[in-house]
Amino acid sequence: MTDDTAAGWRTAAEDALYGPQGFYRRPEGPAGHFRTSVHASALFAGAVARLLCRVDEALDRPAALDLVDLGAGRGELVTGVLAALPAEVAARVRAYAVEIADRPEGLDPRVEWRTHSPKGITGLLFANEWLDNVPVEVAEVDPAGLPRLVLVRADGTERLGEPVTGAAADWLARWWPLPPEEGLRAEIGLPRDTAWASAVATVDRGLAVAVDYAHTVDTRPPFGTLTGFREGRETAPVPDGSCDLTAHVALDACALPGARLLTQRAALRALDVTGARPPLTLASTDPAAYVRALARAGEAAELTAPGGLGDFGWLVQPVGVPDPLRAGVPDPPPN
Repeated sequence: MTDDTAAGWRTAAEDALYGPQGFYRRPEGPAGHFRTSVHASALFAGAVARLLCRVDEALDRPAALDLVDLGAGRGELVTGVLAALPAEVAARVRAYAVEIADRPEGLDPRVEWRTHSPKGITGLLFANEWLDNVPVEVAEVDPAGLPRLVLVRADGTERLGEPVTGAAADWLARWWPLPPEEGLRAEIGLPRDTAWASAVATVDRGLAVAVDYAHTVDTRPPFGTLTGFREGRETAPVPDGSCDLTAHVALDACALPGARLLTQRAALRALDVTGARPPLTLASTDPAAYVRALARAGEAAELTAPGGLGDFGWLVQPVGVPDPLRAGVPDPPPN
């Protein structure tokens, strides 16, 4: 894509993120530009480790237990999960990190680095902030009340293109209906639905989980959510490879039969991450333990905070096993 040509946002973002000079091929990795739950606290990896143990039990402890970190960044999550697992479970785990970038130096040798998810998974496939980086088209309502594709140049300049038609129009009508008011926008999530269905299809038995910024059909934002991130700050979305390009996910559209939607707050509470403060009596009997427990409570509070990471959506898709998170308290769909 050159500076003087315009393309749909899906094509532009695909090149800007994953092309030869794309943002996700930079050596610093995603952690150099934004902070996910994985980077916020080791408690997140610990919770995923407990979830993997529940999947292991649901599978009757198979000889080989798969763990797939889809959209692995630099392998932070899979590394943390392996470190948090009981030794007996860790000894049976086949760990995979799926990412387009090169394998980072110093990664745990137990982790197999791949550009595509393995097939025939028996275990847990976990996609943390992966779907929001699956590029999608953007639609905007024109002065006549008709949704049109938004075209963009490498410098971020936009103009309206052809009307939305076919499967994309059908998706909008079902999942993100746009009133005929000029300027209203939507992100057409059809490629994410397809990507998630393909990811779930790699699981023979076990659990697939997608965690992301999310909204549901009753809470779609009127002007969409497309934005950029660079060096820890939100910025204008410019498809030149200089920033991350992300948009919240219509997780309800991605859900396959049998799936559940939870907030991260509800999911982590079901996995024993509560943010409860330690009793004050511990401060007098064991001050060091109290300080450690207080720090963990602060980290847990950040992971489960309303208005923050706690509002992330968890799309939980069991495959051939009971839902290992069913014991958790149900929560309203994520906003």
